[in-house]
Amino acid sequence: MASPRQREKTAPLKDRLIRLIAAEGPIGVDEYMRAALTDPEFGYYMTRDPLGLGGKRSGGRDGERGGDFITAPEVSQMFGELIGLWLANEWRRMGKPDPVRLVELGPGRGTLMADALRAMAVVPEFLSAIDLHLVEASPILMAEQRKRLSASWCETLDQVPEGPLLLVANEFFDAMPVKQFVMTGEGWRQRMVGVEDGELRFTSGEKAADLNITARPGEIFETSPTGTAIIREIAGRLAKSGGAALIIDYGHSAPGLGDTLQAVRGHQYAEVLEQPGEADLSAHVDFAALAQAASGAGAAVHGPETQGAFLASLGIEERARKLSKNADPDQRRDIETALERLTSADAMGALFKVTALTDRAAPAPAGFE
Repeated sequence: MASPRQREKTAPLKDRLIRLIAAEGPIGVDEYMRAALTDPEFGYYMTRDPLGLGGKRSGGRDGERGGDFITAPEVSQMFGELIGLWLANEWRRMGKPDPVRLVELGPGRGTLMADALRAMAVVPEFLSAIDLHLVEASPILMAEQRKRLSASWCETLDQVPEGPLLLVANEFFDAMPVKQFVMTGEGWRQRMVGVEDGELRFTSGEKAADLNITARPGEIFETSPTGTAIIREIAGRLAKSGGAALIIDYGHSAPGLGDTLQAVRGHQYAEVLEQPGEADLSAHVDFAALAQAASGAGAAVHGPETQGAFLASLGIEERARKLSKNADPDQRRDIETALERLTSADAMGALFKVTALTDRAAPAPAGFE
């Protein structure tokens, strides 16, 4: 049960949604998710730094302090370093364009990009060619990024100037609002958020006549029109100007049914509708849908590969050995723990997938040959 302080803090957005629904009727799951995450006054990402803090920067982090969840860049510097070298390699394959638009979608605290840029120092001509753009909606996280990076900030990808593109999106698409549909005795209906006994509750809405998918009553199907639109925009830019994009997220690589919408608070699962604005909301990424949209917009699609296999192909084990060589016993333990967390099938290694997009004239990128 929420404390009085928590109830007071969450009341404004929850009460606003209840009033809206009472006046205008139920809202889509995507509308609820968008409000809970990005409401200008009370949205989750607009009011806090949600990331758990790590410890030592010697290759591993010594635990999770604060925040609601931890991402791969905060687990270990190795993650961002390998992404940086991947980007440098793709820039060479592109013919070393100068300038090249280097873009990160949803950069968190800027940890991944800071680690990547440090690794890119081995290719100084690449560093000098980079025009760095960070796409970020959260003023809190933007302030953290400014402590680590010198860049141009924008709210949407279309604000990034045209030109050859290298793009990274780590745990970005899982936060894109999803529409949900539920199979009923009368066929598919859109899943909505309504109000019952003064509380937010899931309900069903209008029929979805154009959804031709076989399912049993009660089963859920999800789509992300917002994510699909963004991937099409990325693919269109790659087809026009050349380049590569790296998409890393948790999700599934084949179409399927299931309710993957989840809330996380304090590194624990929470009720999705209980405290809008106070918990992170996300849904598993449908990599098959992203691939279809990207291919339709003119890009070549590579993968998905599991994160464990991708990082192994880039040499994460060798990087871990080098970091461990001059480390003390505690640091070596941290590095080993981080390596296991990033690559093991029991941790992030299998759940997280990696897809690359390129222009169709480009060879398969590293990790996807």
